[in-house]
Amino acid sequence: MDTTILIVDDSPFIVDGLAAILSRKGYTPIPAHGGDECLKILETVKPDLILLDIMMEPVDGWETLEQIKANPATKDVPVLMFSAKKITPAEAQEHSLSIDDFVSKPVNPTQLLESIQRIFSRRNDIKEELHLAEESGIDPAIITEYGTLRKSIEVDRNLLTVLRASAGRDRAGRAPSPEEMTAVRALEDKIALSERRIRELRDLFHKAAPPTGSSG
Repeated sequence: MDTTILIVDDSPFIVDGLAAILSRKGYTPIPAHGGDECLKILETVKPDLILLDIMMEPVDGWETLEQIKANPATKDVPVLMFSAKKITPAEAQEHSLSIDDFVSKPVNPTQLLESIQRIFSRRNDIKEELHLAEESGIDPAIITEYGTLRKSIEVDRNLLTVLRASAGRDRAGRAPSPEEMTAVRALEDKIALSERRIRELRDLFHKAAPPTGSSG
């Protein structure tokens, strides 16, 4: 089955360029020239991934993302955000649970393809782990929490890299603002807590799993 990727950008030049990159790698691109067209396409098509630009008019990427996630038919479709605009601390905090990754413009083809593959691989890994947890009789709420944490940790790590660069911590000669430093520390703390919790859940899954070689 073809892997479809909906490319959303209000620049036809960028849409065509990304479509060419994805086509060469065996993906089936679906062009959408703006947020409105994206939402219209999603009324009849459910892609495997949405590649969504932030800076668009009249409906920007964050508004489009909110509508995608508010729709039960599309809320589970992974979304990879991309933009020339630096993501702000407020945006990182507000949207980190809704996106599956973030890449900066100008888009590096290798980085983009690695991010897409990472999203699909992570989803498959989580699906397998959750299936084993279900077979072990783990509480569905715990299973849902684990799946959410697995995704959010990777997304938060990527956003942390972006925020650190934006704050100037990776560049000499620029002092980060108090707001930037607070956002970086908050995201570092969030990642640490998530990693601690996911270790606890993995221990729980391990204890609930039947012994290897046991017969039913």
